[in-house]
Amino acid sequence: MSGPHMPEADAATLKKREEIVADMRIIVPGEGVVAVENEMRAFESDGLTAYRQLPLVVVLPETVAQVSRILKYCHERNIRVVPRGSGTSLSGGALPLADAVLLVMSRFNRILEIDFENRAVVAQPGVTNLGITNAVEQEGFYYAPDPSSQIACSIGGNVAENSGGVHCLKYGLTANNILGIEMVLMTGEVIRLGGKHLDAEGYDLLGLMTGSEGLLGVVTEVTVRILKKPETARALLIGFPSSEEAGQCVADIIGAGIIPGGMEMMDKPAIHAAEDFVQVGYPLDVEALLIVELDGPQAEVDHLIARVEEIARKNGATTSRVSNSDEERQAFWAGRKAAFPAVGRISPDYYCMDGTIPRKELPRVLAGMRALSEKYGLSVANVFHAGDGNLHPLILYDANKPGELEKAEDFGADILRLCVEVGGVLTGEHGVGVEKRDLMPEMFTEDDLNQQIRVKCAFDPNHLLNPGKMFPQLHRCAELGRMHIHRGQMPFPELERF
Repeated sequence: MSGPHMPEADAATLKKREEIVADMRIIVPGEGVVAVENEMRAFESDGLTAYRQLPLVVVLPETVAQVSRILKYCHERNIRVVPRGSGTSLSGGALPLADAVLLVMSRFNRILEIDFENRAVVAQPGVTNLGITNAVEQEGFYYAPDPSSQIACSIGGNVAENSGGVHCLKYGLTANNILGIEMVLMTGEVIRLGGKHLDAEGYDLLGLMTGSEGLLGVVTEVTVRILKKPETARALLIGFPSSEEAGQCVADIIGAGIIPGGMEMMDKPAIHAAEDFVQVGYPLDVEALLIVELDGPQAEVDHLIARVEEIARKNGATTSRVSNSDEERQAFWAGRKAAFPAVGRISPDYYCMDGTIPRKELPRVLAGMRALSEKYGLSVANVFHAGDGNLHPLILYDANKPGELEKAEDFGADILRLCVEVGGVLTGEHGVGVEKRDLMPEMFTEDDLNQQIRVKCAFDPNHLLNPGKMFPQLHRCAELGRMHIHRGQMPFPELERF
């Protein structure tokens, strides 16, 4: 496997592979176990396709009882487990391990309950994000978080990564739209957190699980909040002669107290790629494009459109176009949501980054990315959630050229360091995974990381769930707090580190 160093495979587990596969077939009969090498190739990577690794075995359970038995079996035998949803993770969060059971939740694909009275949907984790909206839209409802991969990504994966989307500025991330979950612990125990009620007493374990990247448990059921579609929604396409002016316009719109339903930004390479792909009429003579959606009562929307256009003019906007129908509004968004595959038409490969910054730092960070682009000799196309500062730079490279992948990774790491330097964070919605794991010390002290690992230890003391993800150094739970180097000697030399 290429890519970051991962935990060494356990030789004892590898020797027992045939026995483990046979036992998995007993727990999940029929076609729920994939153990042939060629058939497992479909699961060797997730959305971060630069890294690949065949798992020990792939298991696709269909019931909570099967998930419980699998985890209990692995816990008793000290076998690692990597949970996987739809495999769209862009941070390597679902990257398999050679000695781990890959627990694929795609067969949990049913909506269990639609409760319009309580504005909630109960779904299994394999239901797609868009599938929830499709199930309720006939009654005028929708599910607000809408990542670009919403046609394919699963709601369970959204919980694992705390996914957002173009409408997260006003309506929030997964964390703001999830009401409850059922989950299975590594021991096989099944617990419930939250529910349809507004709040739960005690510790906010539901908040802890949202964004936990498969390190704490396996989600088997999700209850989400659905919203009534707004009376009116219109979108503006606003072009600017520079990304800095577009960035300042974003800051001024928010500073004026206007919270759009969505506010996205694309630079010139991304604009041209998207327009070639979907042909919706994006202006091609501008350096940056803002898509601003305003929703609510018609009178309010009309008033806010006028205010946004005035702010845009003050920031040097050269073009402005307002959607006149819902079909046209959706066409505006179609280009933005197709931006990632569209960029694939102009470069053999691209590396999609994910960092978040304070909005006011947008012009500075865009200028910094241009300087880094010159330093590394690689182009970058910018597509991002401008309203909440969640950046998605797409670094263009050719993996067939020796050294270009490594150069792209170094470029990306420097972008993330810049995000932290200006007061931002390493990720917004893609998660840490293996991609940003070794950058965690850029943002957190050793004490910070140790405290996070203590939480991991409370749920999974043997580090069997998704090891090698998120934390840059593996500690046994018993040794936490004792990692001091004395006269150059590292304690516990037998402890595996990566």
